[in-house]
Amino acid sequence: MKAIIHALNKAFESRVRLGIMSVLAVNDALDFNSLKEYLELTDGNLASHLKALEKEELIGINKTFIGRKPNTSYFITKAGRKAFEEHLAALESLIRSQK
Repeated sequence: MKAIIHALNKAFESRVRLGIMSVLAVNDALDFNSLKEYLELTDGNLASHLKALEKEELIGINKTFIGRKPNTSYFITKAGRKAFEEHLAALESLIRSQK
């Protein structure tokens, strides 16, 4: 069981980061406000978790303008998708080992 615990990714220990990755895993990209509303977070809380995931290169950022207004959207990277799928597989293994 110890090996299963070590397979869990520390980047996803936070429920907010787990939520961000879950939402981005099923959407091509989402803008900041959509993520904030969906996860019911404050600007600062969401921004700090997005920055941490970006630093780990688990998510990417696309900055554009809609008219004159800036729009920042986020997407899961290939490395992020792989890490998230491995994390979920480790959670499933941990659950199955308890039956």
